[in-house]
Amino acid sequence: MTRKLYLFAFAAISMSSFAQNNPYWQQKVDYKMNVTMDVEKFQYQGNQELVYTNNSSDTLKKVYYHLFNNAFQPGSEMDSRLHTIKDPDVRMTGKAKNGKENRIKNLKPDEIGYLNITNFKQDGAVAKTKVTGTILEVFLAKPILPNTATTFTLNFDGQVPVQIRRSGRNNSEGVALSMSQWYPKMAEFDFEGWHADPYIAREFHGVWGDFDVKITIDKAYTIGGSGYLQNANEIGHGYQDKDTQVNYPRRTKNLTWHFVAPMVHDFAWAADTNYAHDVVKGPNDVDLHFLYKNEASTKDKWKQVEPMMVKVMEQYNRKVGDYPYKQYSFIQGGDGGMEYAMCTLMLGNGTVEGIYGTATHELGHSWFQHILASNESKHPWMDEGFTTYIEDWVINELGAKKEVNPFAGNYKTYYYLVNSGKEQPQTTHGDRYDENRSYSIASYVKGSIYLSQLAYLIGQENLDKTLLKYYQDFKFKHPTPNDITRTAERVSGAELDWYLTDWTQTVNTIDYGITAVSEKDNATLVQLERIGRMPMPMDIMVEYTDGTQESFYVPLRMMYFEKENPTPEIKRTVLKDWPWAASNYEFTIPKSKASIKKITLDPSGLMADVKQENNKYEVK
Repeated sequence: MTRKLYLFAFAAISMSSFAQNNPYWQQKVDYKMNVTMDVEKFQYQGNQELVYTNNSSDTLKKVYYHLFNNAFQPGSEMDSRLHTIKDPDVRMTGKAKNGKENRIKNLKPDEIGYLNITNFKQDGAVAKTKVTGTILEVFLAKPILPNTATTFTLNFDGQVPVQIRRSGRNNSEGVALSMSQWYPKMAEFDFEGWHADPYIAREFHGVWGDFDVKITIDKAYTIGGSGYLQNANEIGHGYQDKDTQVNYPRRTKNLTWHFVAPMVHDFAWAADTNYAHDVVKGPNDVDLHFLYKNEASTKDKWKQVEPMMVKVMEQYNRKVGDYPYKQYSFIQGGDGGMEYAMCTLMLGNGTVEGIYGTATHELGHSWFQHILASNESKHPWMDEGFTTYIEDWVINELGAKKEVNPFAGNYKTYYYLVNSGKEQPQTTHGDRYDENRSYSIASYVKGSIYLSQLAYLIGQENLDKTLLKYYQDFKFKHPTPNDITRTAERVSGAELDWYLTDWTQTVNTIDYGITAVSEKDNATLVQLERIGRMPMPMDIMVEYTDGTQESFYVPLRMMYFEKENPTPEIKRTVLKDWPWAASNYEFTIPKSKASIKKITLDPSGLMADVKQENNKYEVK
């Protein structure tokens, strides 16, 4: 469709989606930015016009902006955190793993990052501003009334830091500019108030809107990033029509790249003089762009990954819902992997398997962080965990050898965290975990298990329907933990508030065991015990000496739900429910022609029982 029709359809999608929290509202921002990059000094200057629409019922007397670049300075909160956290990120400390010396502390004035704001005005009137670390506080010239809009204008100048984490210059893979979180970015204001979190190295939260960005840079550089390039035939660099010859004006040193990104909450880009640029057609006519260092070893690997990512996007569309934009870019940015609007910046010099795995994970973030966009700072498990879930699922789905439980490794890692004694509730703010490892396991691993274990609770078919409905109902809506849980309830009919509470708001654990198996009244009596605080329904598999199997299902009373038989080819008996207040439970198995060989609790391995040794009874 034409660009105008596409933008209209985008707005319609946004406005028509169902919201659970009524009356639902969210703020809107529309950015226009012009920036000029000095590639020799790694400095840039720009101006920004931002139309801010207040859709809340609050009258706003001030607003907040993020100035992320200011984190990369000696004495910043990011610097301080590296001294106090027990296991600092080695990418930010170099060889000093204890964090006593770190790369930020040693930055020189021409190596630090900064973002300075001048000439701030609201509708033409000067507004007072105050900078505190990475936050700009603006005292408005006039209040913003509910359901009204105002226009902010400002000038900014910044310096690109030596790349410490995510954003920076001349990184270890030789990429010149990785420009993430580089501009004055409006903080989110929602039903919880302002989210003016300082940048300490974790995740982000932003306001949706339309971005119109012009970047002027030395014409030798190729740019990849968020949005649609508006002047491709003028720019060239692999973006232009194949039949179009680009002729750069002889005396022009710079080119201005013009990007438009509709309905996004971020804008990132990267630039290098030695980028190769491929475009591959993806599902639903989406253009997949690949920008990587034009070196023989790198090129061969990225060429292999390109068709693989087409298949990954096809599967994500099927599993969660259609990707709504018409472009996505995989860009070698030289530092791990990080999701941004319509693109990712990622490492590019590793193995094919490593590049594929990183690209698969970062692409998955498009659905959970850049379309659904839960508050990643407060609830990182909703983004990182759900992305990990679909990443593990799709790699298994497309793999040559399929595992029965592709999430088994996540459970083992979660058990490690529990046994370490260092677990913190998932309600912990992402910046305030005691250790990076605890944060990572809670967010990526335990967050993934929230979904895989949900399949154990309500059945795989209901989980699949839940993901599709969750995406359809809450895209462009910033859903909360309650929203995914309530969606699962609506789909399945089960009551699941207890699951959200125990799994995400406490460190309660699941631990069940078989305490005794005995003969009684011509039947086998099986006695079970709930040892952990967290309750669960129970799938039980009985194997007989003649090779036959039989299953039993114990519903959890507080769920008010009976799950469909996950193994319909095996006879199942539904037993009486198990109330949480009762720590013990027993049932009988009628005598069979064959003797019992083994009894197993949760044969699927999808219930996160922290002590597996008492989950089986076996006749030796």
